[in-house]
Amino acid sequence: MRYSPFRHLPSVLWKHRPIQLTFFVTRRCNAHCPFCFYLASTSPPPTTPELTLDEIERVARSLKSLLWLAFSGGEPFLRRDLPAISRSFYRHNRPAIMLLPTNGLMPELIRTHTEEILRDCPKSVVAVKLSLDGVGDSHDRLRGTPGGFAKVIETYERLAPLLARYPNFELGVNTVLCRANENEMDAIADFVARLKHIRTHTVSLVRGDLSDPHHKQVDLQKYQRMSERLARELRNGSAPLYRFSGGGLKAAQDILQRRLILRAARERRQVIACHAGRLNLVLSESGEVYPCETRTRSFGNVRGHGYDLNAVLRTAAARETLHSIGHGECHCTHECYFITNILFNPLLYPALAREYLALPRAQPASPSAGRASAETGHDVPTARTGS
Repeated sequence: MRYSPFRHLPSVLWKHRPIQLTFFVTRRCNAHCPFCFYLASTSPPPTTPELTLDEIERVARSLKSLLWLAFSGGEPFLRRDLPAISRSFYRHNRPAIMLLPTNGLMPELIRTHTEEILRDCPKSVVAVKLSLDGVGDSHDRLRGTPGGFAKVIETYERLAPLLARYPNFELGVNTVLCRANENEMDAIADFVARLKHIRTHTVSLVRGDLSDPHHKQVDLQKYQRMSERLARELRNGSAPLYRFSGGGLKAAQDILQRRLILRAARERRQVIACHAGRLNLVLSESGEVYPCETRTRSFGNVRGHGYDLNAVLRTAAARETLHSIGHGECHCTHECYFITNILFNPLLYPALAREYLALPRAQPASPSAGRASAETGHDVPTARTGS
């Protein structure tokens, strides 16, 4: 029996505590993506040490149950204690979903640590998202990682067999749409669709303050076309739904989310109420607490507040920032935050219901099924290299 996301329904009315935490476990990364807002946010990088496992344990104890726990970075799997970190949050906060994005450059380590997390956190959905921003050489050039595409595919092949053994495992792909690859979206989507064990392909619109803002000069019509394609594939059944309970609702939310993100990008304003700092929090690798990834003023550092996130939320900086967010003084296109901003906003339920009812009423996939049996392996289509 897995932890139910519906435990958090009271937060629809009472948005008084965080239920979604994004934890940047490290700034270290073995890729060189020019669209990474986190590594570009400070130069030179800060020298404050990363939170230790003991410190993380104390932070986790200060929180109640979580709907969504997202690890980020940097490359999360460069934290060799990532399984232990996951166990700590699992023990104290019982997250319904644990998200692990990765650039896929360490295939064996990623497989080993993913299986350890799956084994030790059986009541949480563990979702690994492989970053894929091009096909073949175009991926490698964009991310500054020669041979990176081949490593991602190797990681995919090593992770696929885990789908048959762990019913709480979700394996997906995330693509960052930026200026450099906006003309390759259909080719990327076609390639991902042929990966038999990938059940979800998300497309994130490039965001944040970048060292090279050129990458944010995106043709939003191309984002719209890609969003419409992904929605069409969900509605006609050619793209599978999530395996976990409530996966149909999450798919409907994905469709609505991309439409609202497009509006926010075009209109450059808050298009729905934002719960950053209330339902959602960001914790940095050094202990700074932020309402979201795009705000640069910290609420405070957990090291200065007894590792109690609730104490940090009571600071003057937190009160001032929450007031400004509530009055629409910022806007963003952050996909993870749109999740809670949609699911916990009753005004959006009619639109969400329409998208849900338009989806096929297929039964959830069995634990042994991806787009094909996860034990068969070697289903990767030939990738033509070059641009």
